[in-house]
Formats: sequence, C-alpha cells, structure tokens
Amino acid sequence: MTNRAGILVAVGATVAGLVSAAPAPVSAAPYPAGAGVNAPPAQQLTWTDCATEDYPALQCATVRAPLDHDRPSGRQVTLALSRIPHTAKTSQGPLLVNPGGPGGSGLSMAGFVASALPEKVAASYDVIGFDPRGVGKSTPALDCVPGHFDPVRPGSVPASFRDERAKRDRAAAFAGACGEKHGDLLPHMDTVSAAKDLDVIRRALGSRQINYFGYSYGTYLGAVYAKLYPERVRRLVLDSVVDPAGVWYDDNLAQDYAFDARNKAFAAWVARNDAAYGLGTDPARVEAAWYAMRAAVGENPAGGRVGPGELEDTFLPGGYYNGYWPYLAEAFAAYVNEGDQEALVETYETFGATDAAGDNGYSVYTAVQCRDAAWPRDWSTWREDSRAAHAKAPFMTWNNTWYNAPCASWPVKPLDPVRVSNDRLPPALLFQATEDAATPYEGGATMHRALKGSSLVVERGGGNHGITLSGSDCLDAYLADYLATGAVPRGEGGRAGVDAVCSALPEPKPLPAEKAAAQSANGSKGSRLHRLLGFRS
Repeated sequence: MTNRAGILVAVGATVAGLVSAAPAPVSAAPYPAGAGVNAPPAQQLTWTDCATEDYPALQCATVRAPLDHDRPSGRQVTLALSRIPHTAKTSQGPLLVNPGGPGGSGLSMAGFVASALPEKVAASYDVIGFDPRGVGKSTPALDCVPGHFDPVRPGSVPASFRDERAKRDRAAAFAGACGEKHGDLLPHMDTVSAAKDLDVIRRALGSRQINYFGYSYGTYLGAVYAKLYPERVRRLVLDSVVDPAGVWYDDNLAQDYAFDARNKAFAAWVARNDAAYGLGTDPARVEAAWYAMRAAVGENPAGGRVGPGELEDTFLPGGYYNGYWPYLAEAFAAYVNEGDQEALVETYETFGATDAAGDNGYSVYTAVQCRDAAWPRDWSTWREDSRAAHAKAPFMTWNNTWYNAPCASWPVKPLDPVRVSNDRLPPALLFQATEDAATPYEGGATMHRALKGSSLVVERGGGNHGITLSGSDCLDAYLADYLATGAVPRGEGGRAGVDAVCSALPEPKPLPAEKAAAQSANGSKGSRLHRLLGFRS
C-alpha cells in the first residue's frame, strides 16, 4: 500500500541515460468489441531506444489518456512507458509492472523485472513499466509544494496543543497549495482513473488482455483494474497486499502498530549483535537508546540537518527491508557511542532525504489517497486515534499522521472506495509476509478472500515488504511457475486460507560500514528491488 516512510524516496525512479534512436513503430490492434461506444481509437505507439547500462534492451514510448475518462475526447494527459520486448518465438503478451505508491515511478521496473525473472519466463513477455498519471515523466506531473520535506522540519510528536495546531496548519497549507496549483487535476487523481489508464495502455499495446504484477499500492491498483475489466485480465500477481477493506485511513492506523513491531525487531537484532555495535544485549535498552537519540537530535539536529523527523525518515526504511539494518545500525552505534553526527547525516542522505522526484511522489500520494476514500474531517478523530496508537506504538505514529494529515482538509470531495471482490477472474497469485509492516498480513488474507479462486503464498516470519524477486528461491519458484504456465498452488500451506508457505530469508549479518553501505545500495537482489519500490510506496 503506501509504503509510508517520512519521505517518499524515488531512488531509481527515473530512467537515466536516455539514448535517442530511430523510432520503431508498433501498430495497435483495433479496439476490442464491447469496450464502449465512447472509447477513442487505439493509438499507435512509437518505441525508441532508451537503453541504460543495466538494461540495454530498454525502450520507451508515451501514450495519451483522457484526464476525465467520462469525457474521452476532452483534455488529455500523457503517460510515460518503458518496455523490455519479448524474445521468445511465442509471446504471452504484455506484463505490466508497478512498484506501488501511489506516486512511485515504474519506468525502471520493466528492466528490473525482466532481468530478475528466469530468462525463459521473461523472454515470453513484453515487460511494460509505466509512470501513472501525475508521476515522473508522465505529464502533467504534480508538485504541490517543492521542498516540503527540506530539513530541519518540525518534529513529529506534538509538544503542546499549540505545537499540534502549527503542524495541522502546515498540513492544511500543503492541501491548499495542491488545490491552488493543481485544482484542475485533483478531481481526476484517483485509483479508478489510473486503472482506466491501464486499459488505455492495453489498447495501445494491441492486446486483448494484460498480465499484471504489482507491489504494495500496486496490488490495489491491480485489483481495481480487475474489478473494472475482469475479462481483460490474463494473469494477476499481487505482492505485499493492501487491505482493501481499510482504504485508506484504517490501513494507515494499522501501519503504526506494525512499523513499531518492526522497529522492535531491529532493536532485538542490534542487541543480538552487541559485539558489533556495543549498544547492549537487552532489546529494550537498545530501543531506549534509539528514543534517546531522537530526543537528542530534537535539541541539537545532527549536522544541522537531522532532527527527529529526519531521523524517523532515515530509520523507517528498515521497517520495509531488513537488508538495510547493518547500515542503519552502524550509524546508530556511531552516534550513540562516539557522538558521530556525520554518520547520521550520511545515512539520512541515503535513506531519508528527498528531491524533486520525492516531492512529486508525495504530491501524487496525497492526491490519490485523499481522493480515493473519505478521511475524518473532524480533527479530534485524528488526535484521539493518534494518541492511542502512539501510547502503544511510538516509533512512527505521529510521523504517519502528519504525512497523511493533508487529507483532513483536502480541497476535493472523496470518492467511495472500490469494492474489489471478484469472482470473474482467472486464478490470481498473492504473496504476503507475516510480519510486513507497510501492508500488514491481514491485507493479504482479506484480498485472498475477496478474489475468488486466488492463491495465497505466505512467507512465514518474513518482515520485508516486497518479497518476490528479492532473494527467496521458494517464493520466486511459485512466481515463475505461475507466469510460465498459469499454475497456482492449492491448499499446501497447512493452515486455513493459505495455499503455500515459504520460510523467511536468514536475517542479515553485521557488516563494516563500507560493506554495509555497498550492500544497501545495490549489492543484492533485495536491495535493488527495494530501491525501486522506494519507501511509502
């Protein structure tokens, strides 16, 4: 769902090093029967070479979609696409991939997925990445308040009613700025509109059906598309699944408790590795040291850049992916044991700092979530719920509250959430870790019940968010078999409602700072995936 880190980091979100080349036109097939009399004709895509060092076969194109799908001949938006073409003699059609968000760029996902899947499986698909409406290289792109997360911003936990009011006003100002700057776009920034964009892409690709593979919020986008167009879904993979019954206020409250549990798991890991970090063997003592560090940077921001809000943003990615723990623990220990402020600054720049892509991502995130469903308009509801959650889960509750608080005064009326229950689909394949914080386990179970005939594969004891193509041979075997043949496991999980179970990957080992940094950046399948997924995506 919404991976909610204090700042949405869109690392790897843009396709770098675009190389211009002679266009290769691809003709789209006729618009299929039964699609609606108001549907515009299918477009012809022009794919150009946009190769990168990592993905030399990557191609790029754009397609137009109606801003308002109820007025298909009206104003248009442009969607940026990427593609790794199939190389097998027989194609299984397009595989659209999405990293989540809302607000995450998907252009680099095509190359990653095509390279991470078994070669024979990838060769049978045209793997298609895309920037959803408002995102990245799609136009127009949203940016409500450039620099909204520039350091040092106000700390998350209110110190008084006056402080809380100031934070409310800041969130309301963001919502107001979005309305003033993008008021013409906001009524059309929602998941249903994005799902209808997917069908525009399908038509332009000339395909009767699509295959779809989404992570995080991308699971909800895929489920909504399947609800609107069940006959156009061939295969559907959902990894780290949004709870469709909690869109979006309740889902965010559930995250508060789940991320606190992951922070406790991090503290316990640091305690087990006291020989490396010297922060004590008692997890409670390690956790207390973390909160003492947060209080200290509240008094004196590390390097003049890392206050308590920035510190939360820095460590929250560890709740998404435990491969970051060695890097985070090195900075934590360096600050506590040696007073090394630069270590925190460097780690913040790696995991917590934002840029223009992050500003864009957050603007789209708020626009979609605030429009998709109703949020409480009475601030006392937010206050009471946040106080209750903070009392039990202080790690990120107020950070998450302020991240979503613009929805309390959003200038566009909300829609009704989509009821994604569906009995008209071919078997879908769902993946869920039991300890996932960004999309807690119940979301996968709920979606499994909602999609009749779906299969749920569980990573027992896993706490990462985004679990396929991340290093688990067990999970990836189910994924590859499904994409190759359409086969899903049935009732092999040994528990009600679960079709297969994989064991969690081994926890990371302590590493020296330089090795930890290299591994966190690009040294494993998991780190490559999670830098594409970003945080809060």
